[in-house]
Parts: sequence; structure tokens; C-alpha cells
Amino acid sequence: MSEVALKLDGLTVEFPTKRGPIKVVNQVNLNLRTGERLGLVGESGSGKSMTLLTTLRLTPHPGRITQGKVLYQGQDLSSLDTRSMRSLRGKDLAMIFQDPMTTLNPVYTVGEQIREALKVHNIYGGKSLPWRRQARRQAEIGRVVKLMDEVGIPSPEERYENYPHEFSGGMQQRAVIAVALSCNPKVLLADEPTTSLDVTVQAQIMALLERISLERHTSIILVTHDLSLAAEFCDLIAVMYAGSIVERGRVDQVIDQPAHPYTRGLLNALPRLDGNRESLQPIPGEIDLAELPEGCAFAPRCSCAREKCFRVQPKLASIGNAHWVSCHLQGGES
Repeated sequence: MSEVALKLDGLTVEFPTKRGPIKVVNQVNLNLRTGERLGLVGESGSGKSMTLLTTLRLTPHPGRITQGKVLYQGQDLSSLDTRSMRSLRGKDLAMIFQDPMTTLNPVYTVGEQIREALKVHNIYGGKSLPWRRQARRQAEIGRVVKLMDEVGIPSPEERYENYPHEFSGGMQQRAVIAVALSCNPKVLLADEPTTSLDVTVQAQIMALLERISLERHTSIILVTHDLSLAAEFCDLIAVMYAGSIVERGRVDQVIDQPAHPYTRGLLNALPRLDGNRESLQPIPGEIDLAELPEGCAFAPRCSCAREKCFRVQPKLASIGNAHWVSCHLQGGES
């Protein structure tokens, strides 16, 4: 069995608000092994993106970690100073941010923005003699052109000098992926990498990420609200609601035998292509982190909720064969 590349151990993130402190990430436990692909799924506001940002120590102010650890290859990232963390971020731990239009800088060429990561992490070395600096620059540009070609950007030598506004949405996303891959990261955090892309481009992007994972043994956490996308791409799925993991397991377990009412609700809300014309079944209500009950956070929206669900918070418990669920109806109170 491969080693654990990334581990979230009881990770909890709090934000102070006028309505009191709110836990946007609450006791999250996840293990990601080398080469594994984990899907982190749930509605908007579930805490998925905040989990990724906190993993890289990019939690927006005034949020802060109040409990738990983020361990990379066994090392607690919170114990690192700023310089040491920067040496890991973008090199060993990289992230594909959600919106390429706000990620890419409009006043720099795409090629130079990809090259920036190589310069920051000094991948090719050389700082002293002019001839060495020139050799380094040529090596970096060569690497960038190759990367652009690998991610499917046509005519990379010419596109190197293009600005972001000269790229389509799909090409911009490929450029953001090239930035994330430039230093051959061991762990890749992908935050909704196919948002706002048409289905054809989405399929191309996901095929690219799958090839990267297989060829480079890169571990990937894919954040998405689309369970069908996670089911097709990932090995494991963790379902997140109101900052907590409510179910996790292998893809076949979570998709074929969903144990939590929220997971079943997400699956029932998916459009079907098998000829079933029944209307979609949306989950009633919405997430309000400031108005959660003392017990199960999903209880106000759950058709199966009992009186106990509003009083006692269920624990994430095994229901067999590495399938975990947080629900009183499945023995989650033990």
C-alpha cells in the first residue's frame, strides 16, 4: 500500500462574525495516499474550498485554525515558518484555483506567468554569471513551452506571448493547470477546475488530470458539487455538509450504496440519461452555518430526521469495509 501523502487530522477552521464564531470547517479527517484521487463533494457553502485553502495555509483573514493539523508526508505544516511553507506551496503542494479569469494576471503574458513558478522555486538554479542566467532562462522557457503543449494549448511557442484575454475560457483553465504542474507537485488540489466550461472542454480537462495522475503518480483532491463527475474521475469520495464530512468511502460504495440522507439527496438531484423522465428531487432548504441545530447539521432539511437528530450530534463511524457515515440511522451515534 502506498504511503500517505496528505493527511487532515481533525481540521477545524473558525470565522468570527456578528452572530458569533462560525465553524466553516469542522473536525475534518482525510487521508490521501500517493497517486490517489479523492473527490470532495457537496453544495456551495459546504466548506470544500475553505478546506483546500487551509491545507495550503491560505485561510482568508480573519479565519483561523482552532483545532487539528494538516500533515504533508508526516510533517505538520502549521509548524513551518513562512519561508519554509512558501518553498512547499506551488512546488510539492499545488492548487488549481476555481476561476482562471481572476487567477491569471491580465498584464503579464501567459507564458511568463507559468514561468514565474519555475523562477520562484529556482528549479533550474543559476543566479550569478550572465551566461548562466541566460541558460537558465532558456531552460525555463523550454519547460513552459513543453508544459503548454502537454496541457493541450496549441502552438505553444506563439501562445507563450499571448495575454490571458487572448485565450478562451478552456485555454485559460489549461494555462492555470500548467502553472500548477510546472514544478511537478506531489499533491494537486483542484478547486472546481471545470466551472463554466462546456461539457466537451470539461471532458478534456478531466482526461488531462487523469493522465497526469497516472503518469506522475500525483495525488489529487477534486472539489466539486457534481457527484457524477467525482464518480467518473475519483477513487474515493468524501461528502461534505456544513463544514463536516458526513460520508466517505470508495466511489462504488458512496455512489451505489449511499448511507447518508444528504448523499442520497445529492444523487437524486442529478439529471438522468437512462430514459427516466421523473422530475428532479431537490433538497429542501439551504445551509445556514449560524443556525445549525445542536445535533445533526442536516436535520432541518432531512425527511428522515427524528427528535434525537436535533439534540445529539452523530459521530463519523464505520459501517464496514472502510465506508464511514455520520448518521444516527446508520449507527453514527456510537
